[in-house]
Amino acid sequence: MKKIFFLLIIFSLLLPSLNKHSFQISAQQTRIQPNEFDNIKIPGWAKDLRRFDIITFGVFPFSMFFVTFATDMIRWYNANGLNISEDGRRYAPWPLKSAGAVEMSTDEHFRTILIAAGVSLVIAFIDYMIVRIKRNNERKRMESIPVGSVEIERRPISVPEDEDTGLNDMEQ
Repeated sequence: MKKIFFLLIIFSLLLPSLNKHSFQISAQQTRIQPNEFDNIKIPGWAKDLRRFDIITFGVFPFSMFFVTFATDMIRWYNANGLNISEDGRRYAPWPLKSAGAVEMSTDEHFRTILIAAGVSLVIAFIDYMIVRIKRNNERKRMESIPVGSVEIERRPISVPEDEDTGLNDMEQ
C-alpha cells in the first residue's frame, strides 16, 4: 500500500511538467485569431435555443430552492398549522427545522423537482418571448425608416493607446 501511495505522489509531481509541454505544442499549432469567431454565421434559432437552454439551467437551482421552501411551508401548515414549538417544527422548512425533522417522501421530492423544472421552463419561455418582441419591434422600426435616410450613431471616441492625446504633463 505504501508503494502505491509513493508511486501516486511521484506521478502527480511529474504530471504538471508533462501537461505543460504538451499544451505548449498544441497551443502553437492551433492559433485562433481574436475576431475569427465573429465571422462564423450561426442561425438565429440556434442562438435563441442556446439562450433558452442557458436560462433554463441557470434558473433551476433558484427555482428548486424556492419550490422546496414552498413545499415545506405547505407541509408544515397541513401538519400542524405552522406551530412554532419544538415538536411542531418537525415539518418546518430548512432554516426553522428542529432535530428529528420529518423528511420529504420520494414522491414529494420527485414532485418538487418537476415543479422546479416547470418554473425554470416558464421563466425561459417568458424571456424568449420578451426577446422576440423586442427584436420584432426593432425590425419594424428599421423597416419604417425611409430608404436613403442617414442614421447617426452616437458613441464616445476611442483613442488608441499608442497615440499622443495632446495633453501636457500638467493636464494629466
